[in-house]
Amino acid sequence: MPQIFLPVILKVSLHMSFHCPCGKGLNIRKSRSSEQQLKGVKTRLYCRQGYYLGINVSNGQVRGFEEETDSTVFFLIPVGLRIVAIQHRDTHLYIAINSEGRLVTSDDFTSECKFKESVFENYYVMYSSIMYKQAESGRLWFIGLDQDGKPLKGSRAKKNKPSSHFIPQPMEVQMFKEPSIRELALTPRTAGSGEVKKRKPVTS
Repeated sequence: MPQIFLPVILKVSLHMSFHCPCGKGLNIRKSRSSEQQLKGVKTRLYCRQGYYLGINVSNGQVRGFEEETDSTVFFLIPVGLRIVAIQHRDTHLYIAINSEGRLVTSDDFTSECKFKESVFENYYVMYSSIMYKQAESGRLWFIGLDQDGKPLKGSRAKKNKPSSHFIPQPMEVQMFKEPSIRELALTPRTAGSGEVKKRKPVTS
């Protein structure tokens, strides 16, 4: 069982060493710029279903992986109070939930890429869409994986189910430039299939 580590947004000094509960020190990269920066984490997200959240680098689709691979490494970037963007390290794609509740990837940072980070009573972490929820009940849409590691629609990933429970496995604290959001009039274009478009890293 992976080590539990909370919270994922860390408030530490750039001149001090940090140690997570597992005893492994986290290396902090100093910013090269004097401008205000965001402090985020390079991490893996382990789902209670037994899979690591990941992105297939060949087609840009979200899915679960049974083993730790390069496909399962993300940047958790704070973009608000307990609100994060989840960006894949290698493809630089953002995880998003679209208006149909589907878990997709986007090569642009939009409102669909914002997730509220909350802790369930068993100390697992959940990520709910900031932009969308059930119209009638108001129930939140969560990131979730089913028992086969396939992404669930947000409307099916429920708060009290293992499918939407994750444990962050932090590897390194990093400094980030604040991503510039592109508010599009129409549905933001996504890279859920086909060729993956490379984006410039957000890290400084």
